[in-house]
Amino acid sequence: MSRLAVVVFVIVCAAFALSWVLRAGATEGDHAVRDAFLVTLSAFMTLAIMSFMYRDNPYYKFAEHLFVGISAAYWMCVGFWSTIVGNLVPRISEGLSDFFKVPYSGGGLDFDLFFLPYRVFYLIPIILGILLLMRLIPKTGWISRWPLAFIVGTFAGLNLIRYLQSDFIIQISATFVPLFVEWQGFGDFVSRLSLAADGQFIAMLSNLVIFLGVFCGLVYFFFSKEHTGWFGGASRLGIWILMITFGASFGYTVMGRISLLVGRLTFLFRDWLGIISS
Repeated sequence: MSRLAVVVFVIVCAAFALSWVLRAGATEGDHAVRDAFLVTLSAFMTLAIMSFMYRDNPYYKFAEHLFVGISAAYWMCVGFWSTIVGNLVPRISEGLSDFFKVPYSGGGLDFDLFFLPYRVFYLIPIILGILLLMRLIPKTGWISRWPLAFIVGTFAGLNLIRYLQSDFIIQISATFVPLFVEWQGFGDFVSRLSLAADGQFIAMLSNLVIFLGVFCGLVYFFFSKEHTGWFGGASRLGIWILMITFGASFGYTVMGRISLLVGRLTFLFRDWLGIISS
């Protein structure tokens, strides 16, 4: 470690201790010291993550590894208590259910092991889970491919039906819109012409844009005919529609990231430094 790195580390530790003391003095309650430590730790972890904007550094790596480790441990605990204890144990053994104090579901094929009845069918996920943990051992890591393939195939099969119903079919049905909404003749349309958002004219215009957008977008992906003439014009309009769609999606993603940044800056300036009020 270079001398500059040691100096920076000492400054960071001193700043952390000073912030902890100041926050403890400004915090009220029986757990002021603990709350001040947690707020200071959260602030310094946030600054460590933001330090990546300068360059890759040990403080960023420490915060990143800490975040990944805590997230993995948290979800492992959630999975154990919700999936294994909450879902598997009540179905596999009455003795284990009594041990973990969860209601036993009962029924199924039983066999006795160590004077406790077990249900055979639900032992399969336990075996697959143990095989999945073989990845932690380098020499037996190849065994984990079999349960992993089973998990990927199961989720792919289940999500295929769900995505077909929720995304694919719904998006297709959403494009089948009437071009003439509540059409009762040209005279009635002119007499009721309005630019209100819930009016007939805006509804017809919106449906027309959806129809032309979908049609021109599909024309762009039709490569069996040369893109010339009116066909080429529709194809170029489809390109613009696709660009606008991708731009809107990218803008939505940027807005989400900006929202996260605003949240962290609000935490730093309000909860940590106390510069701004809530």
